[in-house]
Amino acid sequence: MINTNPLCIGTALISVSDKTGVVEFAQRLSENKIRIISTGGTARLLKEHGIELTLVSEITGFPEMLDGRVKTLHPYIHGGILGKRDTHALEAQEHGIKWIDLIVCNLYPFAETIKTNSSLEAAIEQIDVGGPGIIRAAAKNFGWTTALTDHKDYNKILPHLTHGIPYEMRKAFATKAFRHTALYDSTIAQYLTDDTFTEQYTLGGKRQKTLRYGENPHQQAAWYSNEQNNPFDTLLQGKPLSYNNLADSSAALACLTEFTEPTCVVVKHANPCGVATAKEIDHAFELAWAADNKSAFGGIVALNRPCTETIAKQLSRVFVEVILAPGFTEEAQSLFADKPNVRLLDTSAWEPKQDALHIKSIMGGFLLQTPDGHELDLGNIAIPTKQKPSAQELADLLFAWKVVKHLKSNAILIAKNQKTQGVGCGQVSRIDAVDLAIHKAQGNVENAVLASDAFFPFRDSIDAIAKTGIKAIIQPGGSVRDQEVIDACNEQGIAMVLTGVRCFSH
Repeated sequence: MINTNPLCIGTALISVSDKTGVVEFAQRLSENKIRIISTGGTARLLKEHGIELTLVSEITGFPEMLDGRVKTLHPYIHGGILGKRDTHALEAQEHGIKWIDLIVCNLYPFAETIKTNSSLEAAIEQIDVGGPGIIRAAAKNFGWTTALTDHKDYNKILPHLTHGIPYEMRKAFATKAFRHTALYDSTIAQYLTDDTFTEQYTLGGKRQKTLRYGENPHQQAAWYSNEQNNPFDTLLQGKPLSYNNLADSSAALACLTEFTEPTCVVVKHANPCGVATAKEIDHAFELAWAADNKSAFGGIVALNRPCTETIAKQLSRVFVEVILAPGFTEEAQSLFADKPNVRLLDTSAWEPKQDALHIKSIMGGFLLQTPDGHELDLGNIAIPTKQKPSAQELADLLFAWKVVKHLKSNAILIAKNQKTQGVGCGQVSRIDAVDLAIHKAQGNVENAVLASDAFFPFRDSIDAIAKTGIKAIIQPGGSVRDQEVIDACNEQGIAMVLTGVRCFSH
């Protein structure tokens, strides 16, 4: 039977990497006549503050050895943690094992170490062995022991030192302890693996915030981060990010990373509704916003250059949810200060990573895939039509291709002079997506180009496109009716580029 009675603490083992609050906590334990056992740097810190303790080496009879790799791995330690106080009492007494009632432990900073791109050897030295061992032992035996892995929980048990730690609290801390070690092991496994799709895959994340709600007010939600590459840490002002804010901001950044030149991406409901590049970020923003200012209302604005006063003046007159940029000028921040609900996210410390696997939840599990990092090689594209694209049209086609891959399929994008003109996305037929993109372009399609995220199954789309004045198309090809589509382009004097690569986004 698991002991469900309150547990009084006689002995505590403290060994922490993150020493936040540990001195004050240990002082309170000492004031309550609780014996403290400790190791290494933790022991030195506690002694410096006059806290009486016993070294683990005095318990085990062995010094810390092998450069500190072996400290707590001993029956006197693990037996003291794992023993059931009722059924194991005689055996423990026979072998000289004394009970340890509280474990205060957190682990070597492996995640922080690999953030600095240090060597494999340095990373390996930050793989904790003894720490997870004693944490898991205490968590397993929560009927008789308490496992603390988070300094924010220290104060929670202090009121219970006199009358005992309640069973439900011990169980909750045990659950948290297993999650602590699971996240730690998951981070190590993902760092060390050379396989993209391993037989077993674990998802690790630390909760950043419990959100007000999910996509809709009746749904609960929370935001988790793997802490390796989080672009949403630096919120300069504004209300906390919502579920939809985070999803849309992520979509905006994903599209933005396609470009190195000054670029602005405006996203609404996870789809780019306005994208433009220019020589200066002010001009790129002006073009992107003008591409579809109706849809941009209440959207997300992402910049790959610092937000200027000029941009801030324009955005301070309209409603947007989030503005992301690698910095904001003082003048820009001063203008936004008058709109305190606008969320300003500084992404200057964020480094885009293209190797992270994409995860999608499905019934009964989840799907993993590599990101769509494919870049078009002009040497591998095909131009099967009689009409060839001009240099300007080719540049616009490549721009349009970079953006259309970030629209929900079926997707069509019309662009001109490195600016989106009309977007048709999320449609169940390609001709519907074509019609929507043409409608959104509001007639401004003369000499524009068009991108399609997948092949045209029939020539009906080409016939509709030809009526607009669009003179160049980029699409993957691969339909059994490709020749029919090519013939339609030849009839209409339209140049067509075939990428040979599809860019669906569902």
